[in-house]
Amino acid sequence: MSKFQTEVIKHFKKKGYIVWNVIKLSDSGFPDLSIFKDGKVIFIEVKEGNDTLKKLQKYRIDQLINEGFEACCLHNTKGIVYGSQILELQNKLK
Repeated sequence: MSKFQTEVIKHFKKKGYIVWNVIKLSDSGFPDLSIFKDGKVIFIEVKEGNDTLKKLQKYRIDQLINEGFEACCLHNTKGIVYGSQILELQNKLK
């Protein structure tokens, strides 16, 4: 787990969210983090440095958004680079 991913997890846990770091699912491409609170779920793919969002990861983010969830790719220096503009992230991680 990267330092930035740890920061994101700590941020949400401090705000009372349940955070799951998803390592392996039966389907590939799902975001790294599943974040739960008040009947709501946020999905975040975390990237650092030169790591880029893959085509399948974009597809999964779109799939989640189309199902009514908030989902995005969050880069450690660029902020939200794809998907939902999640207010909770805009306020903290810029």
